[in-house]
Amino acid sequence: MTTTGSDSTYDPPADPAASAAAAAVEQTPPRTDRRVALVTGASSGIGAATARRFAAGGWHLLLSGRDRRRLEETASGTSAVLLPADLAAPDGAKMLAEAALRETGRIDLLVAGAGIGWAGPFLTMPHTDIDRVLFLDLSATLHLVREVLPAMVAAGSGRVVLVGSVAGAVGVREEAVYSAAKAGLAAFAEALRQELRGTGVGVTLVVPGPVETGFFARRGRPYHRSHPRPTSAGRVAAAVWDAVSESRDDTYIPSWLTLPSRVRALTPGLYRRLLNRFG
Repeated sequence: MTTTGSDSTYDPPADPAASAAAAAVEQTPPRTDRRVALVTGASSGIGAATARRFAAGGWHLLLSGRDRRRLEETASGTSAVLLPADLAAPDGAKMLAEAALRETGRIDLLVAGAGIGWAGPFLTMPHTDIDRVLFLDLSATLHLVREVLPAMVAAGSGRVVLVGSVAGAVGVREEAVYSAAKAGLAAFAEALRQELRGTGVGVTLVVPGPVETGFFARRGRPYHRSHPRPTSAGRVAAAVWDAVSESRDDTYIPSWLTLPSRVRALTPGLYRRLLNRFG
């Protein structure tokens, strides 16, 4: 102990072995026998509903989002650990992954649900919003997956769930950049799935249609189409649970949303005529 003034006292030197053991205990993450899921975008919408579904299924949850108060609401009644983070920050993904691994020592499941939207003609979209949508909906997710994957591959098990959108499968008028970001996410999922063959780590792409959440209000324009009708966040969460439980590569909610992609692949001319008519 360092001495200071007349109130100093003397302590014998600490045992180096004991000090090293104590430091190791402090640095060792708490052990849990439950599977660990890191869910981003967990402060609302699909992320929050998915977090609650997996908590009910006995998973240990690490919840991330920008709004701590709403994260607390999501975590209410569970043992979930809150890891507020801004994935738009330059090192946001790296800091979140490091905090998650410090907390539990492993991540068995990543549900990448964070994202934003923007609606309106592409010609009027500010350049700053183009960058923001592309970064949060695509780049930030890729960076987070890159940070989390090494631990999964080293463990020989794990699953990455990427929350896409039907917009990425068909391209939606006046949602050009959002559609581009989600299409990029779908291509990333397919490519990464091939790279990870034989590692024990899987990739699931979740493709919902419109969902009844605050997403549309936050993007500045309510959902106005008559079809497809919005589904509930709880239904999407249930689909995520089923996809993870069954190790599926992809899942569409509702399932008939696979049809537009099939029409596009088989008869692109017909597909575009339908798209021009129905949007």
